[in-house]
Amino acid sequence: MFLFRRSQARLSPGQAHERTSGGQAVLLDVREGPEWRAGHAPTAHHLPLSRMLAGAALPPEAAGKPVVAICRSGHRSQQAAKLLAERGIDAQDVKGGMTAWAHEGLPVIDERGKGGSIA
Repeated sequence: MFLFRRSQARLSPGQAHERTSGGQAVLLDVREGPEWRAGHAPTAHHLPLSRMLAGAALPPEAAGKPVVAICRSGHRSQQAAKLLAERGIDAQDVKGGMTAWAHEGLPVIDERGKGGSIA
């Protein structure tokens, strides 16, 4: 019998930052390439939801670890967390996404590692 893990309650940006910067979980940005390049959390790994839906595997850094999904507003990351939970992965998402992350003053960098913006 195969058991699925259910995703837990959504995380605030601060909770997500604490969990992922402390190494307890991997932050997975599920936005598309242009959004990622404009600005993302420094510790995030990138895997667009469109690729996840097509069956792409998680980045190697996420193997065997809980995942915290993030997008721009929280809609795609909710979908990603649900999909990951259906695959047996411990997954949560960030309520309000990168917009809320930046609003709380958490770090955002662009593809060059400089100050980014939310696209």
